[in-house]
Amino acid sequence: MIVVVSIIGLIVGVSYPSISAGLDSVRMTSATDSVAAFLNGAVTRAQRRQRPVELVVSTRDNLLALYSSEAGYHRELRMPDGIIIEAVLPAPEGIPDEVRRFLIVPGGIAPSVGIQLANKRDGHRLVKLDPMTGFPHVEAVNTK
Repeated sequence: MIVVVSIIGLIVGVSYPSISAGLDSVRMTSATDSVAAFLNGAVTRAQRRQRPVELVVSTRDNLLALYSSEAGYHRELRMPDGIIIEAVLPAPEGIPDEVRRFLIVPGGIAPSVGIQLANKRDGHRLVKLDPMTGFPHVEAVNTK
């Protein structure tokens, strides 16, 4: 019985790092997809409702929020555990990067915004909102 338990413990100990890395990868993929869908929803809402939408990105609170002039409209997206909003691009000089605000105007050009996400295993992804199409896309970021 002790031999069987020790073999199971050895197998679990050897496979834990790869399982943990796989879970971090799934979290990163899920978070980038959620951010892309959130940005797409903001652009779509502004176009369909013909009302401006404010996008607020807070690196301090690890949060994205949408506000509109419609009564009661407020949406939030919090990043899952282990995923942080690392940067909001383009980064203005001399202004703290804690809270950034963007205005999405119906019929106008979408703001050129990029939200860089990171995880515990030094994985980085950038979700960029294309100003020409208004559609977000995800890019892998090489920090080395």
